Amino acid sequence: MDAAGDLVAGDCLSTADAEGTVRTTGLLGGLVSAHTVRMLELPVPTMLPALLRQLLLPVVWDAIGVPRTRLEWAQRFHRGRFSDAEAEQLADYLGPRYGDRFRLFDGERPFAQAAGLQALNGEMKSAGQLVPSLASGNNVPLFSAVSEGDEVLLPPGQALLWLLHAHCWDTASIKTGAVGDPQAKNGKTTGNPTGPLGQLGVIVPLGQSLFETLMLNTPVLADGLAPADRPQWAWDERPASLGWNSPAGPEWSLRPAGGLLDLLTFQARRIRLVPRETQQGPHVHQVIVCAGDRLTQTPEVDPHTAWSHTAKPKAGQSARRPRRHVSGRSAWQGLGTLLALALPADSDGPYTSVLLRQAGDLGADEALPANYPLGVEICGLEYGTQSAVVENAIGDNLPLPVSCLLGEDSWLRAAVLECVSQADQVGRALDNLNNDLRRASGGEPLPRDKGQRPSSRLLHSLDTTMRRLLAKLRTVGENDDRLEQAQLAWELSVRAAAVREADALLAAAPPRATVGRVEKINGKEVVYRSGKAVGIFYKKLAETLTRLPAHSDNGETAA
Repeated sequence: MDAAGDLVAGDCLSTADAEGTVRTTGLLGGLVSAHTVRMLELPVPTMLPALLRQLLLPVVWDAIGVPRTRLEWAQRFHRGRFSDAEAEQLADYLGPRYGDRFRLFDGERPFAQAAGLQALNGEMKSAGQLVPSLASGNNVPLFSAVSEGDEVLLPPGQALLWLLHAHCWDTASIKTGAVGDPQAKNGKTTGNPTGPLGQLGVIVPLGQSLFETLMLNTPVLADGLAPADRPQWAWDERPASLGWNSPAGPEWSLRPAGGLLDLLTFQARRIRLVPRETQQGPHVHQVIVCAGDRLTQTPEVDPHTAWSHTAKPKAGQSARRPRRHVSGRSAWQGLGTLLALALPADSDGPYTSVLLRQAGDLGADEALPANYPLGVEICGLEYGTQSAVVENAIGDNLPLPVSCLLGEDSWLRAAVLECVSQADQVGRALDNLNNDLRRASGGEPLPRDKGQRPSSRLLHSLDTTMRRLLAKLRTVGENDDRLEQAQLAWELSVRAAAVREADALLAAAPPRATVGRVEKINGKEVVYRSGKAVGIFYKKLAETLTRLPAHSDNGETAA
């Protein structure tokens, strides 16, 4: 990459093709050849939505336009690549029109930064401040190999990724006050929210190529994009009547999103990268991160989150709020949310993302084939201590049958959700068995927030099986027999895993558990002994896995 950090022609993107060959390319080359790219090589799962939202999708939408009908979407998708005319539009957009605004180290208008940004205290921080896994300030990861005093040199491509990541996911810690920002006090800015994606449970549909992923993340908008809706690099084209501060200056605004382009490229921080020349070219070694724009609320048009719907919201409260992912759960355990296609009318509940609902509509129109190998990636960050530090990262992906997303035809969706529910119910039965064995042994049930539960081990052991099941159901079509066979195979796998776990719990119980003990609960005597606990467990197993023959307490098939 040249001294200006040209993103259009420089090697800013790392891609892998279908054979696994990794190449670096510029923004224009990566988009024009998106059909040959199997996946983007990125350091962390939370980087994918940051790159899509802050760069790739807005460029494509603004240069080419979004499809206005599902038929137009289908024509683009089935072409499998950008047409020659679209490639010319991209080249014009990233050339004569806005090419000079995609330079990472430009002196006057650096990409996604505020030129000449200065801290009120005159200090600059290590480039490691952009990377959540590196120690910086109050954010001190337990296993960081780098301390705050160590020098961090980020190559331009990596610096770009972490710059975009900061705009999306930065912590809510106190920010350095910027020279020229009237809202900075005592050299700092407080009350910062996390980056916009830090408040979401991000859901990204995945295709077989980068081109298909871009299309799956492109909404169909009957009226197209609003003329006043501009990405951050074209901020000067926004109507002055809005009264919003320029993202290229030190001042920031509390404001709503002006449309999808504005939302996706929202500049939640004012940042300046400070490069240093090395033998390998310019590398970023210092950075200034100050307060940036703040969203008044996440608009319901945000394409990358599911929602928690409240049937009777309180006064001033929105009926729909972004739904975050739960730490420690695989993506398939949250299928109840991913497949919640109907808005709860009279009750509270989940509502899936705009893009997954659209995928179902496209499937119903046969614009997206029923056997298409659709994937879904979920990611999120968990923050601690007033959201000023990163405590945990969530990232997972899974295959998802398109037929599960069809609004009117719910038979496959019901089958998938039944499988998830069965795993959950059997897990609870194992936890109850564990608690009963502990009582029978003279102990107490495992506290909710301590120790590893048998259900966790069960769900972990079923993870690969569930993913194989979901991949197989992509091709089940309308064959009821194949679906029944798949569900039977699933129940056999669940039972085998549950019996192994139950046997291990029983083997670990001391001999006194056979005799057991008596407890008084609500004035009644309750007997806890290992034999009774095992009997209750197998009864629950038989009630849950209804396709299997009845089993006796010791796990053998009943006569």
